Amino acid sequence: VLVKSLRLHLSCKLSLSKILQIDKKTTDDQPSKCKSDLPWYFLKKLMMVNVTARNVKYPSECESDVSENEEFDLDDLLISPNSADVLNMLDIITALFLCSDGFVQQELALKMSMCQFSVPLLLPDCDKNQSTLMVWALRDIVKKYRPKSLSESKGFTEDRIVVSELPMISFVRLGECSLSKSEILNKLLSSSQQYHDTFVHHNMDCGDRPRRISNGLTEITWYLPCGNENMDIFSHPVALANLRGDIASFQTHFSFLCQTSAAVFVFFDNLNPECKLLKNLNSQTEIFLVGNHQSRNFSLDGLKQRATDMSLKRKNVILKTTDINEVDFVMCLREAVAHVVEKTKMKMRIEQMAEVAHELGILVDEDSPECQTGRKKADDITAEIQDILKYKEDQLPLQGQIWKDLTSLEKEEVRLRKVGSENIEQYKSDLKLQKNELRKKQNSHDISTAMTSFISAVSSNSLERGFFLKWMRINLDDMSRVKLSELRELYKEKCKNSENKKEIKEIDQQLSDSSLGTEHFFREMGQIYEASRALKKTHPSHQQLNHLPKLGAQLLLDGFPLELVDGDASNIPLSWVSDVLSQLNDLVGSKNRILVVTVLGVQSTGKSTLLNTMFGVQFAVSSGRCTRGAFMLLIRIDEELQKELNCDFMMIIDTEGLRSPELSQLDSSYEHDHELATLVVGLSDITIINIAMENSTEMKDILQIVVHAFLRMKEVGKKPQCYFVHQNVSDVSAHEKNLRDRKLLFEQLNEMTQAAAREEKKEQNKSFTDVMAYDPDTGSCYIPGLWTGNPPMAPVNTGYSEAVYELKKNIIQLLRNRNSSVNTVLEFKEWMTSLWNAVKHENFLFSFRNSLVAEAYMRLCTEFNKWEWEFKKEMYNWVTDAETRISHLTLAAQSQIYDLKQFHRQLKTEAVTVMSVWESKLLDKVTQYFEQTDGHVYLVVGYKEEFSNRARSLRKQTERSVLDQLQAAVDIKQGMPELDRIKENHMKEIEKAAIELIEKCRKRKVQMNDEELDEEFNKLWNEILSKLTFPKQHVRDVIGDVSRHLRVNLAHRGSYAHEILSKTRLEDCGKKPFKYKSERFLNKMMNSYWYFFNIETHTKVAQKSADLIIDTCEKYVNNKQNQKTNYHNTYIEEMLQIIDQHLEKNEDLKKDTEFDVYLKLHICGFAARKFQQMHQDFLDEKDPRKCLMKYKPDFCADFKDVFHERDQCQKKAEEFVNKCLKPAVEHFINHYLGLSIVDEMLKKEEFSTRVAFQYYILLDLLSKKNFNDYLSFTSSYESFVKKWILQKIQEHFLISSKTFEFEKRHLETSVSYINEAIEKAKTLNRENVKNLVEDICKELGDKLAMSQDALGASMFLNNADQDKFADCLTISVKEMKEILREKFKTSTLKNKLKCLHMQPQDELFQRVIVCGKQCPFCAVPCEAGGEAHTQHWASLHRPQGLGGHRWPHTDKLITDICSSCVESENRFRCSQTNNEYHPYKRYREIFPDWDIFPDGSLEASDYWKYIMTKYNDDFAKEYKAEPADIPETWRKITSQQAEESLKKSFYVK
Repeated sequence: VLVKSLRLHLSCKLSLSKILQIDKKTTDDQPSKCKSDLPWYFLKKLMMVNVTARNVKYPSECESDVSENEEFDLDDLLISPNSADVLNMLDIITALFLCSDGFVQQELALKMSMCQFSVPLLLPDCDKNQSTLMVWALRDIVKKYRPKSLSESKGFTEDRIVVSELPMISFVRLGECSLSKSEILNKLLSSSQQYHDTFVHHNMDCGDRPRRISNGLTEITWYLPCGNENMDIFSHPVALANLRGDIASFQTHFSFLCQTSAAVFVFFDNLNPECKLLKNLNSQTEIFLVGNHQSRNFSLDGLKQRATDMSLKRKNVILKTTDINEVDFVMCLREAVAHVVEKTKMKMRIEQMAEVAHELGILVDEDSPECQTGRKKADDITAEIQDILKYKEDQLPLQGQIWKDLTSLEKEEVRLRKVGSENIEQYKSDLKLQKNELRKKQNSHDISTAMTSFISAVSSNSLERGFFLKWMRINLDDMSRVKLSELRELYKEKCKNSENKKEIKEIDQQLSDSSLGTEHFFREMGQIYEASRALKKTHPSHQQLNHLPKLGAQLLLDGFPLELVDGDASNIPLSWVSDVLSQLNDLVGSKNRILVVTVLGVQSTGKSTLLNTMFGVQFAVSSGRCTRGAFMLLIRIDEELQKELNCDFMMIIDTEGLRSPELSQLDSSYEHDHELATLVVGLSDITIINIAMENSTEMKDILQIVVHAFLRMKEVGKKPQCYFVHQNVSDVSAHEKNLRDRKLLFEQLNEMTQAAAREEKKEQNKSFTDVMAYDPDTGSCYIPGLWTGNPPMAPVNTGYSEAVYELKKNIIQLLRNRNSSVNTVLEFKEWMTSLWNAVKHENFLFSFRNSLVAEAYMRLCTEFNKWEWEFKKEMYNWVTDAETRISHLTLAAQSQIYDLKQFHRQLKTEAVTVMSVWESKLLDKVTQYFEQTDGHVYLVVGYKEEFSNRARSLRKQTERSVLDQLQAAVDIKQGMPELDRIKENHMKEIEKAAIELIEKCRKRKVQMNDEELDEEFNKLWNEILSKLTFPKQHVRDVIGDVSRHLRVNLAHRGSYAHEILSKTRLEDCGKKPFKYKSERFLNKMMNSYWYFFNIETHTKVAQKSADLIIDTCEKYVNNKQNQKTNYHNTYIEEMLQIIDQHLEKNEDLKKDTEFDVYLKLHICGFAARKFQQMHQDFLDEKDPRKCLMKYKPDFCADFKDVFHERDQCQKKAEEFVNKCLKPAVEHFINHYLGLSIVDEMLKKEEFSTRVAFQYYILLDLLSKKNFNDYLSFTSSYESFVKKWILQKIQEHFLISSKTFEFEKRHLETSVSYINEAIEKAKTLNRENVKNLVEDICKELGDKLAMSQDALGASMFLNNADQDKFADCLTISVKEMKEILREKFKTSTLKNKLKCLHMQPQDELFQRVIVCGKQCPFCAVPCEAGGEAHTQHWASLHRPQGLGGHRWPHTDKLITDICSSCVESENRFRCSQTNNEYHPYKRYREIFPDWDIFPDGSLEASDYWKYIMTKYNDDFAKEYKAEPADIPETWRKITSQQAEESLKKSFYVK
């Protein structure tokens, strides 16, 4: 084989998927470097329909740079390069055809024909010494022309070239010939204005190189008239064949041409009289002899002899003499050809030539068994088609009116335009029933004969399937072409009479309906599959059709376009397309990343042609076959380029033209265009906007649609790139000349962006560049017209091919440079589903819900929650340490800092610094998170500012809390040093007196027993205490302080609140249970009838809210009391803030002054009394006299020990451990155990984000099936959630030993601190034990909070040996550790939680509640992340009846769900609307901070529908209302379906 690079493909033929594959060479401008590159270079150019494809050369080895000064021999100029280094173009073409499969051959022939190149008719195979008639290869070529007979009527003929009955004129050579037959043929076919090389000839690049494998190649081309006598060379269509090589060597070929041609022109120089080839012709073909009289070998006698033998006439001999120039010679040939064409009756279709070929032993490419089987199967189906419309009704019934009705119902389900005054959920239920009926109707149809045959055929092996589908397409196109031609003629006739309007309209509809292609069969296949999904899974049809999506996926992989959007119904069969894509994902495995390129533009502006040219694909572009809907097609990407583009496939989407004339009559045409544009822009990585006009003002309609689509994508987090293509702009200066037009275009785009932003309620988008990255200079491309000259004989314009090639390079470069992650097939499927569901709604932006966006948002929330918790933990630990340092100030820092205020300032500075560092860390983490390209981060880039604000808000909130805690700690410490000094001095006085007494008693040298010593010590004690002075304790009026703060808090409530406060004593409040009674507010509400208002319901809600707030505040006060600290004003301020935050969540209670005042009085009443007691307890604890009295027994015991000279080491060590260290260790553990529990719980999925929390709590409710739980959840949400969290904590830790492990860990930490402090103190060699203990305490000063009173008491009369004391202390610490371990083992979780400083359930509650806002209609809680969010939203809304809302006239609970209401024309009224009715669609005008998304699907709310159906009577009884009218479809929802809907709503996989 000549071309080594193609040798592999002789056995394993080149396939379409191979040649269409995108690789580096696709956009590489490097010239061919060796012979093996030449076929690929030609192929690349040809697939782009570039007429320069045959100009293939590569640098020869003999070519070298010659310096200007180098001498050279002129004889060198006569030496030609080695011809072996250069290939003849015909050899390359022959080799490519030999190495390609039938589908590639078709594609090559089609592209060559478009370039007006001759195409192979007989293909030689020199290895087998055999030729093949290329019927199949030429079958895809369709030509349009206007013969002379149709000139006046301006009609035209369009037909497949292999079935066109045309005369064929063949041109052959006998012997050597000095005339270039092929060049003369080119001149014969070319007009004087435009010469074109149809055939490769001697004077073309490499045309003079010896042919090695292409001798015997017979090429064919066609001349087709345009109907203009002044322009047409021949007024009738004619085929021209050209045999390469000497007919003496290819007699079979010559015989074939003689039997199939109307005339054969034999070029010669010398006719050998002995040659019998011409003499023995048995055909009726007219022979013309064409000779060159100027040739040295020319023999006039020989010519005369042969002409006589053949009985030729004068006109059959054409000689080029010295008197005839080339132009005249060509004219002579033209006249001869024209004469034959006009007179001949010898016309033969190419497919008929197969019979002649068989007789002569020539192979026919269509004879392969797969091709014949595929043809038979296709013919069996299409042979039944007589009337296209009737056939579609009979054989393809599912895609007709039923499918269109289903489409209408699907859109009405979400748009609710016709609901009127009907109950929305009942109306939606009725729509669903209608849909079910239509699906039943579809399923009542048996699969038609045609579809059974079709599905069977596409289920065959890949090769046979390919032939079958091609034959189907050929047959259907031919049929539609005939039908459309007839209808056009009829349309033309009817249009002559203006009275035929009705008939014209009917014909117009028929023109639209008479299109029948393979897409209709695939559409039917999709509908059969869709209908089967409506059946139960156990139904035979459901199971039998499970294999269909895999077939569709395989077809996509094989390179067949698949219909994405049904152009007739304007809908996507979601189940079908989704399952096909799922199967595709399974087929490709891990190689599943795709990039999507889409084209949008006005109808008939060459969008499909542009894609076909750019990527070599085959979207339908034939006459009458404008693309309807949208089709997707897959192209593989070469492995090397996969690494650069980070993807495995490119998906090309071809779309229906916008502003289509067929749809322009319909009211929904603009809506349809918006839907299509939004969908394809949303699916695309790059959208090509195709504009077939130079004047930018005419683009306005399409640009408005496109701008809307891009704006919508930007708002949902996707920002595809855009490329404007201006077609039919041929001037080389177009780019510069159109600078002003581009500027005008950009201005128009900005105006349209602003208009679209207003319409979509997103006014912050001011310019087109806000919506997407677009540069007017680099984002536009100018492409000249497709044809050079006038069709049908015009080749494709080289400028068009080159411009499209540049566009392709730019697009691949844009894809290479993009910074967003690539979608997988499954992610593309998810985008398609969510985009389509959203575009069906009237308000796309507030209807768009996507699992990829949801997942990206969840990941962002999860990450931020981790960072947030790290920050909170850090600050919690820091505050704990700071409080310990403050409490130990005089002990641990006695020699350094005496000024508490100075220390406070130092701590505040330190706190602000730590928080600033953490704030910067958080902001940096947010920035870094959004800089990554993985995980679809770009989808949530719109939340970047929100999360940055959340970080800043967290810092501010934490700063307030930290500084308040520092202030409280310092204020409590204030005055304590003085008391500590007094206690220390008093203790020293007692100690001194005790020592003197011991000395006195010892001097008596009298043995004294314990009773006598007790008596002596008591006398001493009373005597000393009588001498000591104790400061008077200043008891603070806490109740008065609380009262003052309450008045300040309620000052904004006005005179009525002041009046209540004046008449009420705070001391008397809060002693009895709080009962809601607010006659003033209730009377006010009842004066104006309120749609939602119900006294009983309102009273219940108010009472439950009050109970929740009271419970929360009681826990807060008890927690403060347990800390055994002094009262501080921040406590009452915090508590009032807690109450206000709760009241903020309920609009009605917030407005109820009476409720607010009485509730706060009740809470502040009991809180003030407890705070007063807390203050008193603290004073008692710190009172010097009481403190001394508390330790009197210990002092007495020490006195007796010292007197008896007993060893105090062990006793004092144990005393120090038990009274100082052990409480400090327990305090340490209780401080940090709460953190550890929260850390552990945060590992659980349900606490990762607020959305996850909602999902798991609802799932838990569903599994428990307890009405009271649901009632509590819907009516007392926060209370229920707190109990649920505590329950989860208990469940988790009761079945594990985690709490003990945490306690053990913290115990080990604290004990290690103590042991380290002991060891360090031992090295200092202090004078006595007291100094040793002081050193230990100083070392532990900022780690463990020890009681200084207990410490002082333990040092009383301590005369222990220092080293021995240290050893005893170490042993006592070890014993303490074991005691505490045992205590922790046996202690219950409930008791442990009571002692914690941080209550884990409260911290977790804050994480999952945050803003605490609830939907204004159904009270479902907000799930937005962080406190800084500006918009509230929830994944799943519920029927309003679950909150007690009822219809005013019937008292029945309401089934309406607000996520449906906001799509309807219904209205609501409430106190916020001043009891005036307001449209649900404009609810944001009343509740601007709520986003209520419409349900993503009808099944989305199945969870709450199931619950309301199940507990309808229970809820009605609870709310003292009538049960709701449950829609029929709700009753069919199962528990499993409810769970599935929950997963879908919360995007749980």
